Amino acid sequence: MPTKKNNRLITIASVAIPLVVAILLSPKVKIEGYDLRFLPSIYASINGLTAFLLLLSYYNIKKGKRHVHERIMLSCMFLSLVFLVLYIAYHITTPHTVYKGIGFIMYLYYFILVTHIILSVVVVPLVLTTFAKAREGDFIKHKKWAKFAFPMWLYVAITGVIVYLMISPYYL
Repeated sequence: MPTKKNNRLITIASVAIPLVVAILLSPKVKIEGYDLRFLPSIYASINGLTAFLLLLSYYNIKKGKRHVHERIMLSCMFLSLVFLVLYIAYHITTPHTVYKGIGFIMYLYYFILVTHIILSVVVVPLVLTTFAKAREGDFIKHKKWAKFAFPMWLYVAITGVIVYLMISPYYL
């Protein structure tokens, strides 16, 4: 794909994804016969698997196993898409869960949550640009972008699991 087309698609996705997630704050949709309250454990598991695969991918590229790295990164991209679909399905159908911890743990939870949310928005264009550079065969720029995208994506994946573990006792 030409770079201009990639840039346009990356911009659209980078704006559309946070907008869709922001819409999740609107009134909930009731789907008769479906209870999606089981989804957070699944998408937290997807985050955990993504974190593991990101580390495995990093290990493989450092060992010079580019094809293995590519396949693992495609898996990470697919898992992120599945995560997003499940996250949206859950949040448009289920009331918000309020964290009820107190003291230091509450501040820690909100710090992790806020940094997770901010970086989850920032990481989208970074990951998509990094991916596009690899697909275009521009591995010098790919590597430069990956130096920023990889640690942020790993942080978002790991903190997604931590946020789930901290708030899961308060789910309905």
